[in-house]
Amino acid sequence: MVAPELMRLTMILTSISFSSVITVRIPYCFCRCSRFTSPARMSKFSTLACSSSDSTTSATVQISEPKPKPWLLVGLGNPGKTFKGTRHNVGFEMIETIAEAEGISMSSVNFKALFGKGSIGHVPVMLAKPQTFMNASGESVGSIVSYYKIPLKQVLVIFDDMDLPFAKLRLLPKGGHGGHNGMRSVINHFKGSRDFTRLKIGIGRPPGKMDPVNFVMRSFNKQEREELDITYQIGLEAVRILLLEGFDKSATFVNSAKTLERFR
Repeated sequence: MVAPELMRLTMILTSISFSSVITVRIPYCFCRCSRFTSPARMSKFSTLACSSSDSTTSATVQISEPKPKPWLLVGLGNPGKTFKGTRHNVGFEMIETIAEAEGISMSSVNFKALFGKGSIGHVPVMLAKPQTFMNASGESVGSIVSYYKIPLKQVLVIFDDMDLPFAKLRLLPKGGHGGHNGMRSVINHFKGSRDFTRLKIGIGRPPGKMDPVNFVMRSFNKQEREELDITYQIGLEAVRILLLEGFDKSATFVNSAKTLERFR
């Protein structure tokens, strides 16, 4: 029978999930025990080094953390100077804010998108701005997800929303397209799946009887631009929290009244 001390030590070692190096002193016979050093128990340990004396052994165990899976962050918009700075392109602008803050170059063109790779904290990320025009955004996003085999739970799509008050953010774990043609295209290329995270940026409703199509192609005035710049900084922090701490903390951050006060 294995001694209780060995059983306790084994439980401690096998419960550690972070990357670390530890040194413990254990009876020499423990290192010779097949149950302690069995492949099943030691598979998560990259190194087990032992040195012994007559009665005790010092064991140094290095535990390796699994490499995080990459996230795909996509901003929706229309390419070209004509559409730059318009309401329909706030998704592009949010991605540009992230790229600049995290030092990620987006100079390459892949998968019909301006594309870049980098990291946020310890999490690898891919940033994309589809160049297919809004209504065909899914062609680009679907190709990236398929090529890199990215789980949809690791995809964040950022886009404009007329049903949100101007410069407001809303983070959702899933949902429909809400009449947004870019999102409609993305969902279609995900074979109808809606189970991916989205960050909505409010652009407000068109004034009077203005055609919504004309409204989303309008630029921002000076006051709106100042408000939107604050929104992008909040969005940047929300994305960092999402990747590093999880959806719930990020959604709480986005929806907190204290958040807006902090950034103003």
